[in-house]
Amino acid sequence: MFCSTVIATINRPSLSTAVWSVLNQEFTADDFEVIIVNDTGQPLPEMDWQRSSQVRIVTTSKRKSCVARNTGAALARGKYVYFLDDDNIMLPGAMQAFWELDQTRNAVWLYGYYQTMDDDGNVLDEIRPQVPEDMVALLLAGEWIPIQASLFRIEPFFAAGAFDTSFISIAEDIDLGRRLALLGDVAGTTSLVARIRGGQAGSSADWSRFAEFERLGREKVLNWPKIRERLSRSVGKSSYLRGRVARICLASLMWNIDHGRYFLAASRLSSILVLSGFHMFSNRYWRGLRRIITE
Repeated sequence: MFCSTVIATINRPSLSTAVWSVLNQEFTADDFEVIIVNDTGQPLPEMDWQRSSQVRIVTTSKRKSCVARNTGAALARGKYVYFLDDDNIMLPGAMQAFWELDQTRNAVWLYGYYQTMDDDGNVLDEIRPQVPEDMVALLLAGEWIPIQASLFRIEPFFAAGAFDTSFISIAEDIDLGRRLALLGDVAGTTSLVARIRGGQAGSSADWSRFAEFERLGREKVLNWPKIRERLSRSVGKSSYLRGRVARICLASLMWNIDHGRYFLAASRLSSILVLSGFHMFSNRYWRGLRRIITE
């Protein structure tokens, strides 16, 4: 099977639209499935898509998105797993575009172009990510590709540790992406693959804790074995990107000093020196270093 789509739901009115956007893909039926993870704490009302042989429904009962998604992934039979929220949609032709990309690339993460929409479904913008195969440095520096526009290889997904269940409905997708990128390359298609609802209104995410979990995720990556060598390879020859990553390391250095973690602070200083080198004499390096990010 090529792909298992996991939809963790709190039974928003848009759930059926999300499910049908996958079931209506013009793709061999035996090559994909949809796993609905009902986290509402009560049975879902009867809906037409529940009669599809490609749909399975499981229950997690108010365990939040990370547990719900991990539960769905544990049941997945596909080579890839796709996490679609119940208020987003997969665009026509997306599954085929991802399949064609998979035939030519060996990547742990496939992604595509996507649209943002308002609560009424009106398209707000079209986002066309252009990122290198080795995306570790960009992700650490604050760039991001939504999971709703991505397919993850199932083995690397679990090898990376799946979703961290200590993340309470915020930044868990960013954290997963960073850990997954450590394990292999990403590959993109120029096809539009998803329409994603934007904004914080109506979201189940706890945005008040975003900075807290964002820092936790960055510290996790910076503590990864041989991260200096990995980052040196990922930043390539870009002085600007080296400056951006050095900025992250500097913020981590100060945070660890404040918390009495002097060994880790020294490690961050070492990373800054390794990444900077002669690039610190470049204006582009200093533009990257001064870039304002969420602390």
